[in-house]
Amino acid sequence: QVQPVESGGGLVQAGGSLRLSCVASGRTLGTYAMGWFRQVPGKEREFVATIAWRNSITYYADSMKDRFTISRDNAKNTVYLQMNNLKPEDTAVYYCAVGRGISRRGRDYDYWGQGTQVIVSS
Repeated sequence: QVQPVESGGGLVQAGGSLRLSCVASGRTLGTYAMGWFRQVPGKEREFVATIAWRNSITYYADSMKDRFTISRDNAKNTVYLQMNNLKPEDTAVYYCAVGRGISRRGRDYDYWGQGTQVIVSS
C-alpha cells in the first residue's frame, strides 16, 4: 500500500505561482510513477503531469507544459508540482497519484491522495 498526501494548495492571484507537494508513504517507489491530475466539479478528471521515479522521465499535458514543472526528491519520497503564471482556469482540486508505470491515464494509477484545492482569482 502507498498513501499519497498532497499539500500546498491555496488561493493565488492570476499570474502568481504555487508549489504543490505530495509525500508518498508506505513503501519504496523504485519502479513507480507519481502523477498529478486535477478536477473541477462537474467535469472529468484531467491529466496534468507525471514523473517516473526510477529515471525521472516526465510527461505533461500540452496545455500546461510551459507553465508547470514536476520534480521529485528521492530522499523524501516526495513529488512537487511547480505552477507558474497561474490562470483562473487552473482552479481545481489537484490530486496526486501513484501508479506502476508512467502514464497519462488516470486508470493506470492505483493510489490517490485526497486532493488539495487551488483557487486562482482574476
